Amino acid sequence: MKIGLLRHFKVTLGYPAKFVTSQELLSWQQEYNESSIEEVGIDHQGQKWSKCYSSDLPRAKTTAYKAYDGDIIFLEELREISIYPVIPSDLRLPLWLHVSLIRIAWFFGHKSQRESKQEVIARINKVLDQAMELDEDVLIVGHGGIMMFLRKEMLKRGFKGPKFNKPENALVYIFDNQTR
Repeated sequence: MKIGLLRHFKVTLGYPAKFVTSQELLSWQQEYNESSIEEVGIDHQGQKWSKCYSSDLPRAKTTAYKAYDGDIIFLEELREISIYPVIPSDLRLPLWLHVSLIRIAWFFGHKSQRESKQEVIARINKVLDQAMELDEDVLIVGHGGIMMFLRKEMLKRGFKGPKFNKPENALVYIFDNQTR
């Protein structure tokens, strides 16, 4: 059984200003989720997929339609992890500080973060359980952060595949589970 991980096409919206308020950061996240994308060709490395699962966010949906010709199963469970400012204020803070605080808060399960690490891992494992039940080659179209957790969970399940820190857009990462 093989599972291909594919990060959505590149989003055209850039990052927000170097200094942002909490509300500006949230507004940027919403704009990012609705932004247009740069479509490119996708190399499946000769692999044929029996099924395709995709995040239900627009950038992933568009990528999935381009990558797979059959029926696609769109899942909320494959959405990217949302960010929530730790310090809700009108004070302009450096973007790197917002991001650092959010990552630390999320890692330690701070109440400012609406979804815990355990909840993210649970939803990812739900998708993997569903995909592995089929025992067919499956393409999963998602987002960078989710792909990093998918990779970790697949390795725990005996899959072998490429390493990545920040997955490239529109690049298929193929994982093989020879025990199935």
